Amino acid sequence: MAETVFPTLQAGELLVHARMRANEASAETRAAPPPARILSSGLQLSVNHDLDSLEQEWRAFEQHADCTVFQCFDWLASWQRHVGSRTGTTPAIVIGRRGSEPVFILPMATRSVAGLRQLTFLGRDLCDYNAPLLHSDFSALVGASFPGLWVQIRDLLQGYERHRHDLILLDKMPERIGAQPNPLLQLGLSLHPSGAYLMRMTGDWEGFYAAKRSSATRRRDRTKRKRLSEAGEIRLVTAQTPAEITRTLTALMTQKTRALARMGVPDIFARPGHREFYAALVADAAKHGLAHLSRLQIGPTFAATNLGLEFRGVYYHVLASYEDGPLARFGPGAAHLHELMRYALERGCRVFDFTVGDEAYKRDWCDTEVKLYDFVASATPRGWVMATLLTAARGAKRAIKQSALWPALIRLRARLGSLRRRSLPAHPAADDAEPRT
Repeated sequence: MAETVFPTLQAGELLVHARMRANEASAETRAAPPPARILSSGLQLSVNHDLDSLEQEWRAFEQHADCTVFQCFDWLASWQRHVGSRTGTTPAIVIGRRGSEPVFILPMATRSVAGLRQLTFLGRDLCDYNAPLLHSDFSALVGASFPGLWVQIRDLLQGYERHRHDLILLDKMPERIGAQPNPLLQLGLSLHPSGAYLMRMTGDWEGFYAAKRSSATRRRDRTKRKRLSEAGEIRLVTAQTPAEITRTLTALMTQKTRALARMGVPDIFARPGHREFYAALVADAAKHGLAHLSRLQIGPTFAATNLGLEFRGVYYHVLASYEDGPLARFGPGAAHLHELMRYALERGCRVFDFTVGDEAYKRDWCDTEVKLYDFVASATPRGWVMATLLTAARGAKRAIKQSALWPALIRLRARLGSLRRRSLPAHPAADDAEPRT
């Protein structure tokens, strides 16, 4: 069977470019951190726009704070370096301390959109969960007084010219952060149009799989896997060397671009800095161990690909796709998912987080649905119209997604997407087979 090969980047230029940008020093002169504001409660509030100056404190805090992987320093600093810096985003990191110890880190940012200054979460477009990092005692220390603290935070941010804003857009916020309720939910929120899904895992793969799937489903899975194996040996390959990373990440981006086109969804990798962001994240995985880039290889074919994240016993299923060739009808994506669950269990993970999105397969596996919330508000009269329009649009989208109209709209979007897909390049010719690992 001929190998399906994807266009590789010239001499690994994506990874090289990502590393170069990661090592570039800021051209701006770093300002001294602003003085802390001491509240009547004894909490010290400060705002910082220089992520590098916070690295040591942030990394230490994230190891025990209640948070998700999307609040890790590596994720957000890489996002700002490759995406935020290209879109005029200025970090506005609010830290509350008691003495020298952080009580919370609120990773905010400001940027200008359509002439309005927005206050959002740092990295919000690529974060599946937007949230603060909370000390384990945060609820006891702050608790129901958070709305008053939020007023102080807003006032502090508006006091800096670079952080003044007309509109507040905080979205995809989970109802709980670790063991604690999300304090931002006290602000009066609306449900996000989509939910998120996760699954608890115990034991080994064979026992877990048998407990989760019926005998009829397991029989169908075995039949499909047998058909896949007729095309070659089935292997889960974790990309580790620079050459493997380049080929696997290029395959993932190519497959995902085509899948999004089939669904009529814009290509996320066409947005400024997104390719470099993911490349840098994977390139740094050997150093910090956050990202897991893998492929399901069947013979010489990259049948399915995935970028996952591992953090404190949770495996986050972030980006996944599969090759839309002859093997697609035998479910290479599902087979890859099974291998990833096995991998996560063997790594000691006890939660498999499917993250945001209402795909049917997530509902099929999960045992917990995570409700997500949005907060949209005007900060000045200029932001009132936009806040009103955004609130109405998000409410309408959620209503449509929960109605009988949604499946028809999905089909229409896919039909329009198939027309655009014709402009995408065809699969290139075969290349050398990937070496075994």
